[in-house]
Amino acid sequence: MAERVVRGLVVLALVVDAVIHLRLAPQMQLAAPGGIGGGWLFRIQAVVALLAAVFLLWKGSRLAYLVAAVVLVSVFGAVMTYAFVDLPAIGPIPPMYDPQWYPEKTLSAVVEGLGAVLALAGLWLTSRQVRDVPRG
Repeated sequence: MAERVVRGLVVLALVVDAVIHLRLAPQMQLAAPGGIGGGWLFRIQAVVALLAAVFLLWKGSRLAYLVAAVVLVSVFGAVMTYAFVDLPAIGPIPPMYDPQWYPEKTLSAVVEGLGAVLALAGLWLTSRQVRDVPRG
């Protein structure tokens, strides 16, 4: 029961993250309208988050929780880094320094952080379930 609740919350976190990134993508593309730009990175991230959500919903395995955790930790790390560190362009990744905290960004960071913690909890719960299965 607890694992199903955690799984649902992690899936919800991934979906909310994807929706917010899709909504913000056009604004993030303005910095590099002809290039990769932040908009395309946001769209790609949204697709990855949705794929991770579907995988977790479908499987609920340790691998699915691991994928969800990697996605959520990476985007949480990115939003925090770009909020506090003015990084230059890194290869095709444009500079995306954004020190402003507006409602969508704040919601995204909170959902990503909580979702990452819950994905790690789900990983632990599924590891426990595997150990608890009697071997016969």
